[in-house]
Amino acid sequence: GLLRDAPDRPGGALLQRRGSVGLLRESDVRLIVGAVGISALGDFLLWIPLTLHLQETTDSGLAVAALFVALWAPVVVLAPVAGLAVDRMEARGVLLAASLAQLAIAAGLAFALDSVAAILILATLLGIGFAFAQPAEFALVPEIGGGDRLKEINGYVESARYAGMTAGPLIGGVLAGVGGADAAMLVNAGSFGVVALAALLLTARRHPHPVGEEAEQDRARDGIVFLVRDETLRLVLGVVFVSLLFMTASATAEVFFLKEDLEVSDAVYGLVFAAWMVGMVAGALVVARRVPEAALAVGVLVAVAVQGAGLGLPTAWLAVGFGGAMWFVGGLGHGTKNVLARTLIQERVPNRLHGRAFAAYNGLRNGAELFALAGGGLLVAAIGGRATLALAGAIPVVAALV
Repeated sequence: GLLRDAPDRPGGALLQRRGSVGLLRESDVRLIVGAVGISALGDFLLWIPLTLHLQETTDSGLAVAALFVALWAPVVVLAPVAGLAVDRMEARGVLLAASLAQLAIAAGLAFALDSVAAILILATLLGIGFAFAQPAEFALVPEIGGGDRLKEINGYVESARYAGMTAGPLIGGVLAGVGGADAAMLVNAGSFGVVALAALLLTARRHPHPVGEEAEQDRARDGIVFLVRDETLRLVLGVVFVSLLFMTASATAEVFFLKEDLEVSDAVYGLVFAAWMVGMVAGALVVARRVPEAALAVGVLVAVAVQGAGLGLPTAWLAVGFGGAMWFVGGLGHGTKNVLARTLIQERVPNRLHGRAFAAYNGLRNGAELFALAGGGLLVAAIGGRATLALAGAIPVVAALV
């Protein structure tokens, strides 16, 4: 009775999982990590060729902006519905169905590149697939390996995502240049096929939580409600949200700061971003797993402050070497923050709400980033790249410290 009721309380899911640590399946760990990495690679492999194609065929900034809205907005808008679907149905089945649907949609894109309207409609459908697949992946991780290994597996998952984010644009750019956007779309469709195969091979299952008499109270918005009502999650994720608003705005400012203020070459420009990515992997794989369970919330806040400092301090001392070192430090905080935030949600949110809680978190995160990308351009135009980057680093540091 204790174990059956425990997931309805903060920390109850942790109690339940620690009793089944021995059920960890190493093959499932490899499958879910590989699926996340291939999924991220496919996402970025899709964006680059489609962006280049729309720019070349329409010469319209609005068309390119509409593509990003089509891909990201469903994750924000459909968060409650997608999260409820993951919690009401078997999560592995949701991931499998979403991946197969995305495979068909991405293949269709290869034959619809002559129509901007068709591209945007199919991109929106892909975004709907992302809205369902991502909370399903998140909800499966504690079932595959909970207890003391949860941070470790989240570190592997985040590192795989970073690897996909890095390789995707490179492969997408090469494919767009060599075989055209249609070839890139077919390869992207293949990536969804690989994710579907990984889902099919998973032995772990996350079955729906029986709602029973609580059916009327089991609502789509329960994920965001729990995140807001839980004092620790409200505080920590609020700081993460604020940090995203300003740090994502730095994406527009970084190119102006590096090229105009630091006067770096194109090669050094790439190395600086590589330093951030290396730091993210080190944070996810090395630092995060060394944070004690009792310090997860504090660890997220410290990581946010480190990330902000790494982003903003290079604007105080204009030296390329110092800037590169700080970018590595910022990436270290970024990777650590992502792993600890995922783990904190999985630990504090009842198991039956994992799909809705992560969908809500993912929706808030994507919403903040969409808003910040637009706001970053306005800030750069108003105060310049250096001042924008300083602001984008300083405000998260202050928020985390407070």
